[in-house]
Amino acid sequence: MKGWAALLGGLGLVGVGFGLLSLLVQLFLYDPVRQDLAESLFGWVSANLLVGVLLLTASLFMAFDQVRERLRSDEGRRIGRHGVSALLSALLMLAILGGLAFLSTRYHKRFDWSDDQVNTLTSQTLGLLERLDSPVTMTAFFAASEAPGIAELLGRYDYESDLVSVEFLDPNAVPGLVEDLQLDPEALARGLVRVSSAADAVLVTEFEESTLTNALLKLTRDSGKKVYFVTGHNERPIEDEAGAIAAGKEAAGRAAEALRNETYAVESLGLATIGDVPDDADVLIVAGPTQPLLDHELGVLRRYAARGGALMVLLDPRAQTNLYADLAAWGIRFGDDVVVDRSLALFGQATSPFAGQYAEDHPITSEMIETALFPIVRSVLVDLESDLEVIVSTGGESWAERDLEAWRRTGRAVLGENDLAGPVPIAAAGLVTVPMPGDEDAPSEGDAAEPEASMPARIVVFGDSDFASNEYIESFRNKDLFLNSINWLLGDVEQISLRPNTAQATRHRLSVDDFERLQSLSLFLVPELIAVIGVFAWWWRRDLAER
Repeated sequence: MKGWAALLGGLGLVGVGFGLLSLLVQLFLYDPVRQDLAESLFGWVSANLLVGVLLLTASLFMAFDQVRERLRSDEGRRIGRHGVSALLSALLMLAILGGLAFLSTRYHKRFDWSDDQVNTLTSQTLGLLERLDSPVTMTAFFAASEAPGIAELLGRYDYESDLVSVEFLDPNAVPGLVEDLQLDPEALARGLVRVSSAADAVLVTEFEESTLTNALLKLTRDSGKKVYFVTGHNERPIEDEAGAIAAGKEAAGRAAEALRNETYAVESLGLATIGDVPDDADVLIVAGPTQPLLDHELGVLRRYAARGGALMVLLDPRAQTNLYADLAAWGIRFGDDVVVDRSLALFGQATSPFAGQYAEDHPITSEMIETALFPIVRSVLVDLESDLEVIVSTGGESWAERDLEAWRRTGRAVLGENDLAGPVPIAAAGLVTVPMPGDEDAPSEGDAAEPEASMPARIVVFGDSDFASNEYIESFRNKDLFLNSINWLLGDVEQISLRPNTAQATRHRLSVDDFERLQSLSLFLVPELIAVIGVFAWWWRRDLAER
């Protein structure tokens, strides 16, 4: 072909070629949720194929005599044979790619190559999905153009469990359903996901794995278990005077909220005005007391432990409390010291060490790999003959500084002969048997009843309460360590796991429309524009050469 026929033929081949390539891309990237995106891709494919065929037809019509003479020649027949072979090979390759695209819509396999596995569901979520025994539907009420923002996350749940189904609905297209479900218009404007099973449902407005998994927990598991935070001795509060979640950085409101997200009921409890810990108490938390307990309150704690209760005690260095004697009798001794670690600590803060070692065979820490942070922590020692086990220790180059007065005077801390060299134990857990204390109001000797037998109590102790405060609980793996400890105290071993990872790198977040524009430019417009320019350049140079 020569002249304009050659130009039209080249442009027609570009149109047909990119039309077929766009069709393959659509097959691989087809998303049934995005009907608008599929329609736009279909329009692009159709336009390319139509324009390409018209240009090729015009080219063949303009150069019909040249093409006929070329085909009758020996060279034409040879080119024809090679052309047919190339065409059949291209069609075979397209058929193979089409078959692979079809199979990809029927069989799925996910890979996560991110450093922190942020695109993979955590072991907690996977375990929960394995334990599902009834269908769960996740309905995302989004406009179609906004759906991909949550589609990938919901797709992970759908991929991992046959009992989870995901659907997307444009709220403007289903006003009757929105009214029947009594969905809040303001929440709909922001977007929400309704997680439902049978007649129960939970609405989710924060689109993270933790919130979706917590919604599944609330639907499938009503624990009926209760956790009490002891108050009255300057412990870290979980609520303010108005009864709202305590928001100060020294408070423990976020820790309480994390427990509620695990489906546990949480309340404050004052010991001074009660005779015994309530029967519905499954765990008692003493978080950072700085004042002594009354003898009556100590008796309440002892009776609770003797009945086989579950107790978490968080004591900061030099805390002015009178719990030490009881804990020592149970096999736990808190050192009058502060842990110093100049190598494995928060930058510039040697007294804020990271966890250096975890007990690999204890349920609380068996899955812990990443570190937790302990701002100002003391040593925790356990008796060798007890059923207690150290679960967290600091690094090997740390030590527990015991000459605190000299440190205060000089401002320097050095490892001395009386200090405890690292790794320093800072947390322990296990079983303790507490003798049933005498009752001052017990009946007289004549009608005395048989004393109640003691039962082993579960206990977890930490030499720091800051790690569970609002300021630090979201740092590193602090929340995992705190929640895993409560899970173990409650006997909910299946709940012990690592919560969702978050990406460490800061990224620019593209909107859905931005991503679609970038996709269209990179996959379709720019490559085809380059090909069209190339055809014009080829035609121009050929035309000049023939002159």
